[in-house]
Amino acid sequence: MLIIILRHADAEPHCADDAARRLTERGYKQAKRVGCFLKEQGLRPDIILTSPAVRARDTAEIAGKILGVQDPLQVPWASCGMEPIAALGELASYNRFKTLMLVGHEPDLSSLIATLLGIGKSLSLSLPKASLTAIEVPRLTPASGILQFLLPVKFL
Repeated sequence: MLIIILRHADAEPHCADDAARRLTERGYKQAKRVGCFLKEQGLRPDIILTSPAVRARDTAEIAGKILGVQDPLQVPWASCGMEPIAALGELASYNRFKTLMLVGHEPDLSSLIATLLGIGKSLSLSLPKASLTAIEVPRLTPASGILQFLLPVKFL
């Protein structure tokens, strides 16, 4: 399975309801850029899973529309605070898909990437907003992933 990991695009500053933060104009442009890049590279996920937070959901919907993958599936376990081992367990139910995209938050996504690559704590890894990471995962266990790329949106 190829897992494409996308950190949500630029969003409004912190507010009383963190989950309701919307994308900024810059964030909309970033999400479109990500979708266009993936389409140009022929990397169309079979399914998109997203945190239910508005900024992640909007990022997933914008990129998904460009890719022709409608209605990203909101999964509560991808919300802020996602634990990598729990995420691997949840992802196992999607192993029938060849390519999956997961849209979420930091530092959760760095922790998941670090776990998949077997590099320990995610302190050595930090994903900028709207960055893309792709990991080939022969099995959903720690240290089983093979990094394909990690690209900040400014390089897309």
